[in-house]
Amino acid sequence: MALPQERIYTIDDIYKLPEGERAQLIDGQIYYIAPPSRKHQKLVSSLNTSIYNYINSKNGDCEVYPAPFAVFLNEDDRNYVEPDISVIRDKNKLDDRGCKGSPDWIIEIVSPSSKRIDYMIKLFKYRTAGVKEYWIVDPLKDRILIYYFPNDFMEEYTFHDKIRVNIYDDLEIDFDQIQL
Repeated sequence: MALPQERIYTIDDIYKLPEGERAQLIDGQIYYIAPPSRKHQKLVSSLNTSIYNYINSKNGDCEVYPAPFAVFLNEDDRNYVEPDISVIRDKNKLDDRGCKGSPDWIIEIVSPSSKRIDYMIKLFKYRTAGVKEYWIVDPLKDRILIYYFPNDFMEEYTFHDKIRVNIYDDLEIDFDQIQL
């Protein structure tokens, strides 16, 4: 007797979801997204503003986008994510649908429903897709994990630390200054 086949979903399935329902697609598997908390949104807003202001002050050519923002990680139809914050240096990756290819820097804010996805599934996926820097910001643990894949290192910080961004020479995010 044959075993049932696991269904592989595509980006078309994501776009067919009912209005207001959000999900991400990683290697053909759908991961539904719960609505974020107020604290989560405040973190996204504060971090996005800090990064945007830095880029703007340097007359930078980078783009920063908060979720929901479509990122098509691979050259296939089985990977679609909406990172909490995406920073893209190569504007050729951008079109009206979102980012085709990996952003240079991704920040995910952990919520109770996203722990496994952010800490394991996305960590592996972002690394193999070519993301350079990945921050996992976990307000429940008062912890920020910084992965810088080109140098193959990880560092851990708290919400009282000033953190240097690896893809820029002079950007630091002072988490002690973020009002929650």
